[in-house]
Amino acid sequence: MPNVMNIPVSYIRCALQERYSAQEAANLSRIVCCEMLGQTTVDYYLGKDIILSPKEKQDLDGILARLHKFEPIQYIQGSARFLERSYLVAPGVLIPRPETEELVEMMIKEIPADAHILDIGTGSGCIAVSLSKAFPDAGVTAWDISEEALLIARQNNDRLGGNVRFLRQDVFAYMPDGKEYYDVIVSNPPYVTESEKQAMERNVLDWEPFSALFVSDNDPLLFYRRIAELGRGMLVPGGRLYFEINRAYGEATAAMLCGQGYVNLRVLKDISGNDRIVIAER
Repeated sequence: MPNVMNIPVSYIRCALQERYSAQEAANLSRIVCCEMLGQTTVDYYLGKDIILSPKEKQDLDGILARLHKFEPIQYIQGSARFLERSYLVAPGVLIPRPETEELVEMMIKEIPADAHILDIGTGSGCIAVSLSKAFPDAGVTAWDISEEALLIARQNNDRLGGNVRFLRQDVFAYMPDGKEYYDVIVSNPPYVTESEKQAMERNVLDWEPFSALFVSDNDPLLFYRRIAELGRGMLVPGGRLYFEINRAYGEATAAMLCGQGYVNLRVLKDISGNDRIVIAER
């Protein structure tokens, strides 16, 4: 076979170990070989060389160069998995997290099939599209302030056959007109405090959108408080708020919501045992 070269899997793994731990390098090398370059899983684990054309070798070198800069593998692939579906992602949107999957799974168990749902800060659209797919009779609206995020979210909605209405909206500028009501408002807003930056990995800190991640240490509940204020006028009686939260602020978020008149408050833990979801009723 002309113009091909045999690349040992160990070459890829060793190149990645210059920047990553041995375990991370192994995980990334498996994704690169099997998901991006087409090697079978069996051949990968048997340690067989991967056979590449010069163009494929050039592609591999480009992937490794990007990983050396700690670019998330999901951005390099252009997609991320969320509840068994593949979503387009790019540096303009957060990469979906397992904790957000837990939030959506909880909602699917609890909310009416024909609910009117508002997702505030939709990002890639993973929450809104997942709910639209789970509840074809629901009316799902999604807001984001970023036009770049909305472009990606709309593409995901179209690709996956969702039925979400997307709107560019600044949650702090929006004034309810008394004509729009929802059974459910859900949000995974910025909740990482700026003081937490030092503990974050470079693949998050250097690449994912700052505005979707961080909130001031002086007001960590900024977005939750504003959304709760809107909810008092936009939720039907008995309507619910569903929040993904910073694990450090479960009690504080619940107290804030109680102070705004919400009832039946719940603070739920994620699979790691951290406070992660807050649910409240108007």
